[in-house]
Amino acid sequence: MPWPSGAASDAMREYQLSATTRLALWQGDLTVWAGDAIVNAANERMLGGAGVDGAIHRAAGPELIEACRQGSEGRPGVRCPTGEARITPAGNGRLQVRYVIHTVGPVYQDPQTSAPLLASAYVSSLALAAEQGLDRIAFPAISCGVYGYPLDEAARIALETCQQNAGSLQEIVFALFSPDACQAFQAAADATLTAR
Repeated sequence: MPWPSGAASDAMREYQLSATTRLALWQGDLTVWAGDAIVNAANERMLGGAGVDGAIHRAAGPELIEACRQGSEGRPGVRCPTGEARITPAGNGRLQVRYVIHTVGPVYQDPQTSAPLLASAYVSSLALAAEQGLDRIAFPAISCGVYGYPLDEAARIALETCQQNAGSLQEIVFALFSPDACQAFQAAADATLTAR
């Protein structure tokens, strides 16, 4: 079952993202979603942090941090550069997925600098999902917390990038924690996609 018990149907909206991929926008906790993988809005160290990153690490248990530590550092303290993604097993904690895809979005500066990096974070995550043959993944609103990316801009980039790079995924979910994020992503989806 993809949706946690108690997830209200009016808290979720569905759209046709591509001929074969469904998009779902859900206001809820990413750590309780069940599917193949969740995407972690990580930092370059990949050792946990605040916001969704910390919540995922707490829910996954100690196996996730150990898997992250196994990742090689391209330069001191950097296991995953901004705009890239890495994949690890989800651990044996409370997560209901097999994998966590860690991606690092940009700290917002301006559209010209930040938009390509944000799009790259989504593209890199989707490419890892395709390499693993996954069917269903869920994203948070990457870079929209402490990294300060404006919600409307981030939502448009996220949805356009996912639409262009969905590949053979059956479902892409955005688990959006705040009402503001949910409204921004719904407005972006309503402007360009067909509701189901």
